[in-house]
Amino acid sequence: MQTPIHQRVALLRHWLTEQGLDAIIIPHEDEFLGEYIPAHNERLLWATGFSGSAGAAVITRDSAAVFVDGRYTVQVRKQAPADLFDYCHLIQQPPMTWAAQTLHKGSKVAVDLRLHSGNWWKAQQAAASALELVAIDSNPIDTLWHDRPAATLSTALLMPLDKVGKSSADKRAELAASLTTSGADAAMITTLDSIAWLLNIRGADVECLPVLLSQAILHHDGSVDFYIDPARLPAEFARHVGERVHVKHPEALEADLRAFSGKRILVDPATANAWTSETLKAAGANVIEAADPCLLAKSAKNAVELAGMKACHVRDGAAVVKFLAWMDREIAAGHRPNEGELSDQLWAFRQQDPSCKDLSFHTISAAGGNAAMCHYRHSDENPGPLVENSVYLVDSGGQYLDGTTDITRTVAVGNASAEVKQAFTLVLKGHISLATARFPAGTTGNQLDALARQHLWAYGFDYDHGTGHGVGHFLNVHEGPARIAKVPNPVALLPGMVFSNEPGYYRADAFGIRIENLEQIVEIETAGDMSVLGFSSLTRAPIDQRLIDVSLMTDADITWLNHYHQLVWDEVSPLLSSADDKAWLQQATAPLTR
Repeated sequence: MQTPIHQRVALLRHWLTEQGLDAIIIPHEDEFLGEYIPAHNERLLWATGFSGSAGAAVITRDSAAVFVDGRYTVQVRKQAPADLFDYCHLIQQPPMTWAAQTLHKGSKVAVDLRLHSGNWWKAQQAAASALELVAIDSNPIDTLWHDRPAATLSTALLMPLDKVGKSSADKRAELAASLTTSGADAAMITTLDSIAWLLNIRGADVECLPVLLSQAILHHDGSVDFYIDPARLPAEFARHVGERVHVKHPEALEADLRAFSGKRILVDPATANAWTSETLKAAGANVIEAADPCLLAKSAKNAVELAGMKACHVRDGAAVVKFLAWMDREIAAGHRPNEGELSDQLWAFRQQDPSCKDLSFHTISAAGGNAAMCHYRHSDENPGPLVENSVYLVDSGGQYLDGTTDITRTVAVGNASAEVKQAFTLVLKGHISLATARFPAGTTGNQLDALARQHLWAYGFDYDHGTGHGVGHFLNVHEGPARIAKVPNPVALLPGMVFSNEPGYYRADAFGIRIENLEQIVEIETAGDMSVLGFSSLTRAPIDQRLIDVSLMTDADITWLNHYHQLVWDEVSPLLSSADDKAWLQQATAPLTR
């Protein structure tokens, strides 16, 4: 008897035959190209059974393959049937490479342009000379998926001025002026957090992201066409956003794009789907490929947004302290909560704050060797237990009405080995080196990345992920356009940006270490010829001193840690009502000495 996955693949193959096509590519994306996908848009999961956050599949008339990166090589073999799918590496053997090797020359591959970026489409057209890529008008999965869950479509939350600091009308006017300077008549705004920021609204359509599934066009006169069901907007919306925001049903978007014939419209090929650009080009519009104009403005937060970020991090710190104190008490009492119980308990402490609306991402709750997988996600069916004389890593965050948090702490379970303490201390020294960096205006993140790695490098260690990502204000926990990583990024760091500082070290099957705070970029006056930029830590939670090898710490390192812990005590302790929690925090933030 065939499994449902076999039946689904058979249905797709029947569709290919009916359409005269040879294959279809199915990415783990939806038309909004966001980091997270709502359940009703999980087309890759429907077709393959694979539930990871990154991947793709190619299904031909007589073969199929599923593509994942290194995080999911084990998971994909458990979920996608081996008698149906080849397992391929998403980066080393991309889907179109496999298709070109598998299919006959001239074979027709169906592509839903709504699920791919403009950059991807351009690259594949250049590379897939042996195949014919056929843009399809509708996705067969949307027709064949009979038990497709209904979309979660929330009512828009109107963000007051005392939370966001600048009116939508003012934001639109500033961006419109830049459009006029560039000679563009309009700009497509397709990134969900850009739309939320521009109109000062939030939603709950996507798990962990406070956004609304929608599209928008910003015109050079500051007006906006906003494509969303009007029933989802509160009666006060028009007054909230000001004049010249025209609400339209999503079905009107295609006709409006076709009306741009002869006009110049800006489209970000990295964030907008290829269907948008191709529809505009077919209508005779002049497409200007450039970055979403909201990205840079959104990332450099204003004073009100920064005040909210600071405030929510103190409250979030109190939740983390309650959790860490509870965990230590559980361990001391001989209890060993598993990864799932630990994750749930941390979320329960965050929920005590009514302004916390959601997780900012799925919590990474990793014990022992599981922590060596830097993007590990515990199994609800079989969560790992705490490992004696090792460490527990928890990477988590919350979405608050006044900001977004993201923090990682690595915690001792019993007595850690000397090698764990050495690695932890080297990671901590890298964290401190970046936190105390001073740099001139115009500096990019890749110019700072080595500061966080230098102490690990000296011992022959490194980590295979970026050091820092931008964080939104009650928006996406991963926010562009700048980042701190080895890979070059041309966007300079600006005052008001908020970044993570998260060096780590991972030893396969043994342990994993990461220390993450969020940092605000600030301007610092000097006695020299110019002011410089630096970081000011927002996160307020102790760093586990039981894991520090003090012999590796300089006096400056110890001074920084003691100053940071004094801030944690001063700001978080007043929020703790439990004497036990307060006593735990006092001990956890006591000055480190040699």
